[in-house]
Amino acid sequence: METETNTIASTSATVALHFDLGTFEGFNFRLNGAIDRTLTAEEVVNWEHDAQGEAEFWPSGDHPGVALLFKHKTAVTASELQALDCLLQDLGDDSDYNFLRIHHAVNCCGYDLAALTVEMIEDQSLHVFQGTSFIDLRRQAAFELFELYYPDEYRIWEKSLCDGLIFDEDRFLDSPSWHVEEIEFGDTKALIVTCN
Repeated sequence: METETNTIASTSATVALHFDLGTFEGFNFRLNGAIDRTLTAEEVVNWEHDAQGEAEFWPSGDHPGVALLFKHKTAVTASELQALDCLLQDLGDDSDYNFLRIHHAVNCCGYDLAALTVEMIEDQSLHVFQGTSFIDLRRQAAFELFELYYPDEYRIWEKSLCDGLIFDEDRFLDSPSWHVEEIEFGDTKALIVTCN
């Protein structure tokens, strides 16, 4: 007696990603259970829902940029990963700086990742500071922004011989003029500052 096996041929070509977007965990609805291994982003993009079962995926957390970008989502789609990969390629690399800029555009400004362009990313008026301590980053950001946006006042403050003339970094950054976001990004810390 011959047994007939039904196999569904792949209907689409394999998609290759340009960047390593980390690994993902998933849930297979056909099997009604967790997928028993972590998948690469490329495997998620090439998942055949008809052949392998309808599934949803989320970042496993090993890539800080991807985890940050999708932290408010319960599932990530293949099209979102492809859009991210294309945007990173258009931006030139998958640096932490680019992930932080994309995070700000998507999670703070509300842009749709699929519609996001390089021009939209570069048109953002934001300042990104990276380091190991939020205290040092806030100090660096406050002084750099004070000098950039208030050059006359900065020169007066810098040349002042008055001991009582102090610059309070926290009061400056916590003013209504700025929106400040502190982010733990893998082993480093990042501060994103935008003008309100």
